[in-house]
Amino acid sequence: MNKVLTLVATSLTALQLHAVAQEARPNIIYIMSDDHALQAISAYGSRLAKVLPTPNLDRIANEGIRMDNCCVTNSISAPSRGCIMTGQYSHKNGVYTLDDGLDPSRNNFAKELQKGGYQTAIIGKWHLKHEPTGFDYYNVLPGQGRYKNPILISKEDRKGHTGPFDKTPGKVYQGHSTDVITTQAIDWMDAHKNDDHPFMLMCHFKAPHRAWEYADRFADLLKDVEIPEPENMYDMYDGRAHYTELQTMSLEHMDEKDMKCELPTNLSRDEFRKWAYQRYMKQYLRCIAGIDENVGRILKFLDENGLAQNTIIIYTSDQGFYLGEHGWFDKRYMQKESLNMPLLVRYPKEIKPGNTNNSIVINADFAPTLLDYAGIAKPDYMQGESFRSILKNGKKPNGWRDAMYYRYWMHGDRHHHTVANYGICTERYKLTYYYGETLNKKGTHEMPYTPDWELFDMKRDPQEMKNVYNDKRYQKVVAQLKEKLYQLKEYYQDNE
Repeated sequence: MNKVLTLVATSLTALQLHAVAQEARPNIIYIMSDDHALQAISAYGSRLAKVLPTPNLDRIANEGIRMDNCCVTNSISAPSRGCIMTGQYSHKNGVYTLDDGLDPSRNNFAKELQKGGYQTAIIGKWHLKHEPTGFDYYNVLPGQGRYKNPILISKEDRKGHTGPFDKTPGKVYQGHSTDVITTQAIDWMDAHKNDDHPFMLMCHFKAPHRAWEYADRFADLLKDVEIPEPENMYDMYDGRAHYTELQTMSLEHMDEKDMKCELPTNLSRDEFRKWAYQRYMKQYLRCIAGIDENVGRILKFLDENGLAQNTIIIYTSDQGFYLGEHGWFDKRYMQKESLNMPLLVRYPKEIKPGNTNNSIVINADFAPTLLDYAGIAKPDYMQGESFRSILKNGKKPNGWRDAMYYRYWMHGDRHHHTVANYGICTERYKLTYYYGETLNKKGTHEMPYTPDWELFDMKRDPQEMKNVYNDKRYQKVVAQLKEKLYQLKEYYQDNE
Protein backbone atom coordinates (compact mmCIF):
# COMPACT_ATOMS: atom_id res chain seq x y z
CA MET A 1 0.00 0.00 0.00
CA ASN A 2 2.82 2.39 0.89
CA LYS A 3 4.44 1.67 -2.47
CA VAL A 4 1.18 2.60 -4.23
CA LEU A 5 0.91 5.85 -2.29
CA THR A 6 4.52 6.65 -3.06
CA LEU A 7 3.92 6.07 -6.79
CA VAL A 8 0.82 8.27 -6.71
CA ALA A 9 2.68 11.04 -4.87
CA THR A 10 5.57 10.80 -7.31
CA SER A 11 3.20 11.00 -10.28
CA LEU A 12 1.42 14.02 -8.80
CA THR A 13 4.74 15.75 -8.21
CA ALA A 14 5.76 15.09 -11.80
CA LEU A 15 2.47 16.49 -13.07
CA GLN A 16 2.84 19.57 -10.87
CA LEU A 17 6.38 20.15 -12.08
CA HIS A 18 5.20 19.74 -15.64
CA ALA A 19 2.44 22.31 -15.05
CA VAL A 20 4.95 24.75 -13.53
CA ALA A 21 7.29 24.25 -16.49
CA GLN A 22 4.44 24.86 -18.92
CA GLU A 23 3.45 28.03 -17.06
CA ALA A 24 7.03 29.28 -17.00
CA ARG A 25 7.57 28.88 -20.72
CA PRO A 26 6.70 32.09 -22.52
CA ASN A 27 4.33 32.63 -25.38
CA ILE A 28 6.09 34.01 -28.45
CA ILE A 29 4.69 36.61 -30.84
CA TYR A 30 6.94 37.24 -33.82
CA ILE A 31 5.80 40.25 -35.87
CA MET A 32 7.56 40.86 -39.18
CA SER A 33 6.93 43.45 -41.88
CA ASP A 34 8.22 43.39 -45.43
CA ASP A 35 10.89 45.99 -46.29
CA HIS A 36 10.51 48.06 -43.11
CA ALA A 37 13.72 50.06 -42.82
CA LEU A 38 14.82 50.82 -39.27
CA GLN A 39 15.10 54.47 -40.34
CA ALA A 40 11.28 54.48 -40.32
CA ILE A 41 10.97 53.48 -36.65
CA SER A 42 11.21 56.54 -34.43
CA ALA A 43 12.86 54.56 -31.62
CA TYR A 44 15.97 54.46 -33.83
CA GLY A 45 16.14 58.26 -33.90
CA SER A 46 16.62 58.78 -37.63
CA ARG A 47 15.80 61.84 -39.71
CA LEU A 48 12.21 60.53 -39.96
CA ALA A 49 11.60 60.17 -36.22
CA LYS A 50 9.81 63.50 -35.84
CA VAL A 51 8.07 63.27 -39.21
CA LEU A 52 6.29 60.02 -38.38
CA PRO A 53 6.55 58.89 -34.75
CA THR A 54 5.83 55.18 -34.21
CA PRO A 55 4.65 55.10 -30.57
CA ASN A 56 3.56 51.47 -30.48
CA LEU A 57 6.75 50.13 -32.01
CA ASP A 58 8.68 52.46 -29.72
CA ARG A 59 6.80 50.98 -26.78
CA ILE A 60 8.33 47.56 -27.51
CA ALA A 61 11.77 49.18 -27.52
CA ASN A 62 11.11 51.27 -24.42
CA GLU A 63 9.77 48.28 -22.47
CA GLY A 64 12.42 45.95 -23.84
CA ILE A 65 15.53 46.23 -25.97
CA ARG A 66 16.49 47.84 -29.28
CA MET A 67 19.12 45.91 -31.23
CA ASP A 68 21.20 48.23 -33.36
CA ASN A 69 23.32 45.82 -35.39
CA CYS A 70 21.03 43.04 -36.54
CA CYS A 71 22.07 41.92 -40.03
CA VAL A 72 20.34 39.95 -42.76
CA THR A 73 22.38 37.19 -44.42
CA ASN A 74 20.78 37.64 -47.88
CA SER A 75 18.88 40.89 -48.28
CA ILE A 76 15.81 39.79 -50.15
CA SER A 77 12.45 38.52 -48.96
CA ALA A 78 12.15 34.77 -49.60
CA PRO A 79 15.77 33.92 -48.72
CA SER A 80 15.57 35.92 -45.50
CA ARG A 81 12.34 34.14 -44.55
CA GLY A 82 13.90 30.78 -45.32
CA CYS A 83 16.85 31.68 -43.11
CA ILE A 84 14.60 32.79 -40.26
CA MET A 85 12.59 29.56 -40.41
CA THR A 86 15.57 27.19 -40.58
CA GLY A 87 18.41 29.06 -38.87
CA GLN A 88 20.45 28.34 -42.01
CA TYR A 89 22.09 30.33 -44.80
CA SER A 90 20.62 30.12 -48.30
CA HIS A 91 23.15 27.56 -49.53
CA LYS A 92 21.99 25.21 -46.76
CA ASN A 93 18.21 25.68 -46.87
CA GLY A 94 17.92 25.92 -50.66
CA VAL A 95 16.20 29.34 -50.78
CA TYR A 96 18.73 31.36 -52.78
CA THR A 97 16.45 33.75 -54.69
CA LEU A 98 12.85 34.92 -54.97
CA ASP A 99 12.19 32.01 -57.33
CA ASP A 100 13.00 29.37 -54.72
CA GLY A 101 10.60 27.88 -52.19
CA LEU A 102 11.17 26.23 -48.82
CA ASP A 103 10.92 22.45 -49.04
CA PRO A 104 8.02 21.42 -46.74
CA SER A 105 10.00 18.40 -45.55
CA ARG A 106 12.87 20.54 -44.31
CA ASN A 107 13.27 20.98 -40.57
CA ASN A 108 12.48 24.39 -39.12
CA PHE A 109 12.10 26.04 -35.75
CA ALA A 110 8.28 25.86 -35.80
CA LYS A 111 8.53 22.08 -36.05
CA GLU A 112 10.95 22.05 -33.11
CA LEU A 113 8.49 24.12 -31.07
CA GLN A 114 5.65 21.77 -32.01
CA LYS A 115 7.67 18.81 -30.78
CA GLY A 116 8.36 20.77 -27.60
CA GLY A 117 4.67 21.23 -26.84
CA TYR A 118 3.98 24.67 -28.36
CA GLN A 119 0.92 25.55 -30.41
CA THR A 120 2.13 27.24 -33.57
CA ALA A 121 0.52 29.53 -36.12
CA ILE A 122 1.52 31.80 -39.00
CA ILE A 123 -0.78 34.49 -40.39
CA GLY A 124 -0.03 36.90 -43.23
CA LYS A 125 2.84 36.84 -45.68
CA TRP A 126 4.61 33.50 -46.16
CA HIS A 127 6.27 33.95 -49.59
CA LEU A 128 8.04 30.58 -49.66
CA LYS A 129 5.90 28.98 -52.41
CA HIS A 130 5.14 25.66 -50.76
CA GLU A 131 2.69 24.85 -47.98
CA PRO A 132 3.88 26.04 -44.54
CA THR A 133 4.86 23.14 -42.29
CA GLY A 134 5.45 23.16 -38.56
CA PHE A 135 2.25 25.10 -37.94
CA ASP A 136 -0.91 23.86 -36.28
CA TYR A 137 -2.69 26.70 -38.03
CA TYR A 138 -1.88 28.90 -40.98
CA ASN A 139 -3.74 31.54 -42.96
CA VAL A 140 -1.35 33.11 -45.44
CA LEU A 141 -1.18 35.30 -48.52
CA PRO A 142 -0.53 33.55 -51.83
CA GLY A 143 2.81 34.80 -53.15
CA GLN A 144 3.16 38.55 -52.64
CA GLY A 145 -0.52 38.86 -51.88
CA ARG A 146 -2.46 42.05 -52.38
CA TYR A 147 -2.85 45.08 -50.17
CA LYS A 148 -6.61 45.57 -50.39
CA ASN A 149 -9.25 42.89 -49.84
CA PRO A 150 -6.51 40.25 -49.57
CA ILE A 151 -6.93 36.55 -50.25
CA LEU A 152 -5.65 34.25 -47.50
CA ILE A 153 -5.13 30.50 -47.80
CA SER A 154 -5.78 28.37 -44.71
CA LYS A 155 -5.21 24.69 -43.96
CA GLU A 156 -8.93 24.17 -44.48
CA ASP A 157 -8.74 25.81 -47.92
CA ARG A 158 -5.83 23.56 -48.89
CA LYS A 159 -7.64 20.29 -48.18
CA GLY A 160 -8.23 18.35 -51.38
CA HIS A 161 -5.95 20.55 -53.51
CA THR A 162 -2.74 19.07 -54.86
CA GLY A 163 -1.53 21.77 -57.27
CA PRO A 164 0.89 24.61 -56.52
CA PHE A 165 0.23 26.00 -53.07
CA ASP A 166 -0.05 29.62 -54.20
CA LYS A 167 -2.79 28.59 -56.66
CA THR A 168 -5.00 27.19 -53.90
CA PRO A 169 -8.42 28.91 -53.87
CA GLY A 170 -8.50 30.94 -50.67
CA LYS A 171 -10.89 33.28 -48.95
CA VAL A 172 -11.25 37.01 -49.64
CA TYR A 173 -11.15 39.26 -46.56
CA GLN A 174 -12.49 42.79 -46.81
CA GLY A 175 -10.20 45.63 -45.81
CA HIS A 176 -6.54 46.59 -45.89
CA SER A 177 -4.13 43.68 -45.52
CA THR A 178 -2.41 45.09 -42.41
CA ASP A 179 -5.75 45.41 -40.62
CA VAL A 180 -6.97 42.01 -41.83
CA ILE A 181 -3.81 40.14 -40.81
CA THR A 182 -3.89 41.72 -37.35
CA THR A 183 -7.55 40.81 -36.84
CA GLN A 184 -6.85 37.22 -37.83
CA ALA A 185 -3.84 37.10 -35.48
CA ILE A 186 -5.83 38.46 -32.53
CA ASP A 187 -8.70 36.07 -33.21
CA TRP A 188 -6.29 33.12 -33.16
CA MET A 189 -4.67 34.27 -29.91
CA ASP A 190 -8.08 34.86 -28.36
CA ALA A 191 -9.08 31.29 -29.17
CA HIS A 192 -5.91 29.87 -27.57
CA LYS A 193 -5.16 32.26 -24.70
CA ASN A 194 -6.45 29.86 -22.03
CA ASP A 195 -5.01 26.63 -23.44
CA ASP A 196 -2.62 24.49 -21.40
CA HIS A 197 0.22 24.85 -23.90
CA PRO A 198 2.17 28.03 -24.71
CA PHE A 199 1.82 29.42 -28.22
CA MET A 200 4.08 30.80 -30.92
CA LEU A 201 2.44 33.12 -33.43
CA MET A 202 4.13 34.58 -36.52
CA CYS A 203 2.23 37.68 -37.68
CA HIS A 204 3.63 38.78 -41.05
CA PHE A 205 2.53 42.01 -42.72
CA LYS A 206 2.77 42.63 -46.45
CA ALA A 207 3.37 46.33 -45.84
CA PRO A 208 5.40 48.37 -46.59
CA HIS A 209 6.36 46.40 -49.73
CA ARG A 210 6.40 48.12 -53.12
CA ALA A 211 4.07 49.64 -54.48
CA TRP A 212 3.19 51.08 -51.04
CA GLU A 213 -0.62 50.96 -51.04
CA TYR A 214 -1.76 52.40 -47.72
CA ALA A 215 -5.17 52.22 -46.04
CA ASP A 216 -7.59 54.92 -47.16
CA ARG A 217 -7.69 56.52 -43.71
CA PHE A 218 -4.07 57.63 -44.15
CA ALA A 219 -4.61 59.36 -47.51
CA ASP A 220 -3.94 62.85 -46.13
CA LEU A 221 -1.23 61.91 -43.65
CA LEU A 222 1.91 64.04 -44.26
CA LYS A 223 0.11 65.73 -47.16
CA ASP A 224 1.71 69.13 -46.55
CA VAL A 225 4.91 67.90 -44.89
CA GLU A 226 8.34 68.16 -46.51
CA ILE A 227 10.12 64.87 -45.82
CA PRO A 228 13.80 65.36 -44.86
CA GLU A 229 16.18 64.00 -47.48
CA PRO A 230 19.11 61.70 -46.68
CA GLU A 231 22.51 63.37 -46.92
CA ASN A 232 23.68 61.14 -49.77
CA MET A 233 20.55 61.10 -51.97
CA TYR A 234 22.41 62.75 -54.85
CA ASP A 235 25.33 60.30 -54.72
CA MET A 236 27.46 60.32 -57.91
CA TYR A 237 29.13 56.93 -57.11
CA ASP A 238 32.65 58.23 -57.78
CA GLY A 239 35.26 55.53 -57.28
CA ARG A 240 32.69 52.87 -56.53
CA ALA A 241 32.28 49.38 -57.94
CA HIS A 242 30.76 49.00 -61.40
CA TYR A 243 27.40 47.67 -60.10
CA THR A 244 26.35 51.26 -59.35
CA GLU A 245 26.26 51.95 -63.10
CA LEU A 246 24.14 48.88 -63.91
CA GLN A 247 21.49 48.95 -61.18
CA THR A 248 17.97 50.17 -61.93
CA MET A 249 16.72 50.72 -58.40
CA SER A 250 17.35 54.44 -58.22
CA LEU A 251 14.54 56.90 -57.56
CA GLU A 252 14.65 57.91 -61.23
CA HIS A 253 13.73 54.32 -62.14
CA MET A 254 10.38 54.51 -60.36
CA ASP A 255 7.35 54.12 -62.64
CA GLU A 256 3.75 55.31 -62.76
CA LYS A 257 2.57 52.38 -60.63
CA ASP A 258 5.00 53.46 -57.93
CA MET A 259 4.13 57.14 -58.16
CA LYS A 260 0.34 56.68 -58.73
CA CYS A 261 0.43 59.43 -61.37
CA GLU A 262 1.94 60.41 -64.68
CA LEU A 263 5.67 61.01 -64.47
CA PRO A 264 7.07 64.49 -65.10
CA THR A 265 9.24 64.91 -68.17
CA ASN A 266 12.32 67.02 -68.93
CA LEU A 267 13.70 66.77 -65.39
CA SER A 268 17.34 66.20 -64.65
CA ARG A 269 18.36 63.14 -62.67
CA ASP A 270 18.53 65.05 -59.41
CA GLU A 271 15.32 66.99 -60.07
CA PHE A 272 13.48 63.72 -60.64
CA ARG A 273 14.99 62.23 -57.48
CA LYS A 274 13.79 65.19 -55.43
CA TRP A 275 10.27 64.92 -56.85
CA ALA A 276 10.01 61.13 -56.61
CA TYR A 277 11.46 60.97 -53.11
CA GLN A 278 8.64 63.04 -51.61
CA ARG A 279 5.89 60.93 -53.20
CA TYR A 280 7.66 57.67 -52.41
CA MET A 281 8.29 58.48 -48.77
CA LYS A 282 4.77 59.71 -48.06
CA GLN A 283 3.28 56.49 -49.45
CA TYR A 284 5.83 54.37 -47.60
CA LEU A 285 5.29 56.15 -44.27
CA ARG A 286 1.51 55.90 -44.59
CA CYS A 287 1.99 52.12 -44.76
CA ILE A 288 4.15 52.34 -41.64
CA ALA A 289 1.43 54.30 -39.83
CA GLY A 290 -0.91 51.36 -40.42
CA ILE A 291 1.65 48.89 -39.08
CA ASP A 292 2.26 50.93 -35.94
CA GLU A 293 -1.47 51.27 -35.32
CA ASN A 294 -1.97 47.52 -35.63
CA VAL A 295 0.98 46.64 -33.44
CA GLY A 296 -0.81 48.79 -30.87
CA ARG A 297 -3.87 46.55 -31.25
CA ILE A 298 -1.76 43.47 -30.48
CA LEU A 299 -0.17 45.11 -27.43
CA LYS A 300 -3.61 46.13 -26.18
CA PHE A 301 -4.87 42.55 -26.55
CA LEU A 302 -1.93 41.24 -24.49
CA ASP A 303 -2.55 43.84 -21.78
CA GLU A 304 -6.29 43.23 -21.57
CA ASN A 305 -5.89 39.45 -21.37
CA GLY A 306 -3.08 39.29 -18.83
CA LEU A 307 -0.61 37.89 -21.35
CA ALA A 308 1.98 40.67 -21.47
CA GLN A 309 4.24 39.46 -18.66
CA ASN A 310 4.80 35.96 -20.00
CA THR A 311 4.95 36.76 -23.70
CA ILE A 312 8.03 37.51 -25.78
CA ILE A 313 7.09 40.01 -28.46
CA ILE A 314 9.48 40.61 -31.34
CA TYR A 315 9.24 43.18 -34.09
CA THR A 316 11.47 43.05 -37.15
CA SER A 317 11.49 43.20 -40.94
CA ASP A 318 12.68 40.61 -43.45
CA GLN A 319 15.58 42.92 -44.32
CA GLY A 320 16.47 46.59 -44.46
CA PHE A 321 15.49 49.00 -47.23
CA TYR A 322 16.85 52.10 -48.93
CA LEU A 323 14.74 55.18 -48.24
CA GLY A 324 16.48 57.41 -50.75
CA GLU A 325 20.00 56.81 -49.39
CA HIS A 326 22.45 56.77 -52.32
CA GLY A 327 19.43 57.77 -54.41
CA TRP A 328 18.01 54.24 -54.12
CA PHE A 329 15.01 52.21 -53.06
CA ASP A 330 14.89 48.42 -52.57
CA LYS A 331 17.70 46.36 -50.93
CA ARG A 332 20.02 43.48 -52.04
CA TYR A 333 23.37 45.16 -51.33
CA MET A 334 25.49 45.50 -48.19
CA GLN A 335 25.10 49.19 -47.41
CA LYS A 336 23.74 49.59 -43.88
CA GLU A 337 20.24 50.58 -45.00
CA SER A 338 19.84 47.25 -46.78
CA LEU A 339 21.90 45.05 -44.45
CA ASN A 340 20.56 46.17 -41.07
CA MET A 341 17.18 44.86 -39.92
CA PRO A 342 15.17 46.55 -37.17
CA LEU A 343 14.92 44.31 -34.12
CA LEU A 344 12.87 45.20 -31.04
CA VAL A 345 12.28 42.61 -28.31
CA ARG A 346 10.18 42.79 -25.14
CA TYR A 347 9.98 40.12 -22.44
CA PRO A 348 9.23 41.67 -19.04
CA LYS A 349 10.29 38.58 -17.09
CA GLU A 350 13.85 38.73 -18.37
CA ILE A 351 14.68 41.77 -20.51
CA LYS A 352 15.26 45.06 -18.70
CA PRO A 353 13.36 47.99 -20.23
CA GLY A 354 14.99 50.74 -22.26
CA ASN A 355 18.18 48.95 -23.28
CA THR A 356 20.07 49.15 -26.57
CA ASN A 357 22.79 46.84 -27.83
CA ASN A 358 25.25 46.94 -30.73
CA SER A 359 26.30 43.28 -30.84
CA ILE A 360 26.33 41.71 -34.30
CA VAL A 361 23.40 39.32 -34.59
CA ILE A 362 22.07 37.78 -37.80
CA ASN A 363 18.66 36.51 -38.88
CA ALA A 364 19.99 32.93 -38.71
CA ASP A 365 20.17 33.52 -34.93
CA PHE A 366 16.43 34.08 -34.53
CA ALA A 367 15.45 30.40 -34.58
CA PRO A 368 17.98 29.18 -31.97
CA THR A 369 17.18 32.18 -29.76
CA LEU A 370 13.45 31.45 -29.74
CA LEU A 371 14.13 27.77 -29.09
CA ASP A 372 16.35 28.80 -26.18
CA TYR A 373 13.46 30.72 -24.61
CA ALA A 374 11.26 27.67 -25.10
CA GLY A 375 13.77 25.45 -23.29
CA ILE A 376 14.61 23.51 -26.47
CA ALA A 377 18.20 22.74 -27.45
CA LYS A 378 19.47 24.07 -30.77
CA PRO A 379 19.38 21.33 -33.42
CA ASP A 380 22.64 20.51 -35.18
CA TYR A 381 21.35 21.69 -38.56
CA MET A 382 20.99 25.32 -37.43
CA GLN A 383 23.93 27.61 -38.22
CA GLY A 384 22.83 30.55 -36.08
CA GLU A 385 23.37 30.95 -32.33
CA SER A 386 21.15 32.03 -29.46
CA PHE A 387 21.62 35.63 -28.35
CA ARG A 388 19.36 35.30 -25.34
CA SER A 389 22.11 36.35 -22.92
CA ILE A 390 22.72 39.51 -24.98
CA LEU A 391 19.03 40.40 -24.70
CA LYS A 392 19.02 39.63 -21.00
CA ASN A 393 22.10 41.46 -19.75
CA GLY A 394 24.20 42.46 -22.75
CA LYS A 395 26.58 39.57 -22.14
CA LYS A 396 27.91 37.98 -25.32
CA PRO A 397 28.30 34.19 -25.24
CA ASN A 398 31.87 32.95 -25.37
CA GLY A 399 33.30 33.22 -28.88
CA TRP A 400 30.51 35.48 -30.13
CA ARG A 401 31.09 36.75 -33.66
CA ASP A 402 33.04 39.93 -34.36
CA ALA A 403 32.02 39.83 -38.04
CA MET A 404 29.10 38.57 -40.13
CA TYR A 405 29.07 36.86 -43.51
CA TYR A 406 26.67 38.01 -46.23
CA ARG A 407 25.75 36.61 -49.64
CA TYR A 408 23.27 37.76 -52.29
CA TRP A 409 22.75 35.29 -55.14
CA MET A 410 20.14 36.77 -57.51
CA HIS A 411 22.42 38.06 -60.25
CA GLY A 412 20.87 40.06 -63.09
CA ASP A 413 17.35 40.18 -61.69
CA ARG A 414 15.15 41.70 -64.36
CA HIS A 415 13.65 44.48 -62.28
CA HIS A 416 16.77 45.93 -60.63
CA HIS A 417 19.77 44.53 -62.56
CA THR A 418 21.63 43.78 -59.36
CA VAL A 419 24.98 42.01 -59.19
CA ALA A 420 25.60 38.85 -57.18
CA ASN A 421 27.94 39.53 -54.28
CA TYR A 422 29.26 38.32 -50.95
CA GLY A 423 31.13 40.03 -48.17
CA ILE A 424 32.00 40.55 -44.55
CA CYS A 425 30.92 43.22 -42.09
CA THR A 426 32.65 44.02 -38.79
CA GLU A 427 31.80 46.82 -36.39
CA ARG A 428 34.07 49.15 -38.38
CA TYR A 429 34.66 47.73 -41.88
CA LYS A 430 32.60 46.36 -44.71
CA LEU A 431 34.26 44.44 -47.55
CA THR A 432 32.19 43.25 -50.51
CA TYR A 433 33.15 41.15 -53.52
CA TYR A 434 30.90 41.64 -56.56
CA TYR A 435 31.53 38.40 -58.44
CA GLY A 436 28.63 38.81 -60.85
CA GLU A 437 27.74 35.26 -61.92
CA THR A 438 24.39 33.44 -62.09
CA LEU A 439 25.74 30.05 -60.95
CA ASN A 440 22.57 28.67 -62.59
CA LYS A 441 20.33 29.83 -59.75
CA LYS A 442 16.61 30.31 -60.38
CA GLY A 443 15.55 33.83 -61.26
CA THR A 444 19.06 34.91 -62.30
CA HIS A 445 19.95 36.19 -65.75
CA GLU A 446 23.23 36.56 -67.56
CA MET A 447 24.59 40.09 -67.21
CA PRO A 448 28.28 40.46 -68.12
CA TYR A 449 30.28 41.71 -65.18
CA THR A 450 33.97 42.06 -64.36
CA PRO A 451 34.41 41.20 -60.67
CA ASP A 452 35.38 44.06 -58.37
CA TRP A 453 35.56 44.98 -54.68
CA GLU A 454 34.40 47.68 -52.29
CA LEU A 455 35.71 48.51 -48.84
CA PHE A 456 34.10 51.05 -46.53
CA ASP A 457 35.56 52.39 -43.31
CA MET A 458 32.31 53.05 -41.49
CA LYS A 459 33.99 54.93 -38.65
CA ARG A 460 35.40 57.58 -40.98
CA ASP A 461 32.71 57.26 -43.62
CA PRO A 462 29.37 56.39 -41.95
CA GLN A 463 27.42 57.22 -45.13
CA GLU A 464 29.46 54.61 -47.07
CA MET A 465 30.38 56.97 -49.88
CA LYS A 466 34.12 56.38 -50.36
CA ASN A 467 35.45 53.07 -51.61
CA VAL A 468 38.92 52.68 -50.06
CA TYR A 469 39.65 49.20 -51.40
CA ASN A 470 42.50 50.48 -53.58
CA ASP A 471 43.81 52.96 -51.00
CA LYS A 472 47.35 51.92 -50.03
CA ARG A 473 46.68 52.86 -46.41
CA TYR A 474 44.07 50.10 -46.19
CA GLN A 475 45.94 47.20 -47.78
CA LYS A 476 46.68 45.53 -44.45
CA VAL A 477 43.01 45.86 -43.50
CA VAL A 478 41.99 44.38 -46.87
CA ALA A 479 44.28 41.37 -46.34
CA GLN A 480 42.96 40.76 -42.84
CA LEU A 481 39.32 41.06 -43.92
CA LYS A 482 39.80 38.72 -46.88
CA GLU A 483 41.36 36.12 -44.62
CA LYS A 484 38.42 36.44 -42.21
CA LEU A 485 35.95 36.37 -45.10
CA TYR A 486 37.28 33.06 -46.41
CA GLN A 487 37.32 31.65 -42.88
CA LEU A 488 33.63 32.47 -42.54
CA LYS A 489 32.83 30.97 -45.95
CA GLU A 490 34.50 27.77 -44.79
CA TYR A 491 32.82 27.90 -41.37
CA TYR A 492 29.36 28.18 -42.94
CA GLN A 493 30.30 25.62 -45.61
CA ASP A 494 29.59 27.95 -48.52
CA ASN A 495 31.79 26.48 -51.24
CA GLU A 496 30.02 27.70 -54.38
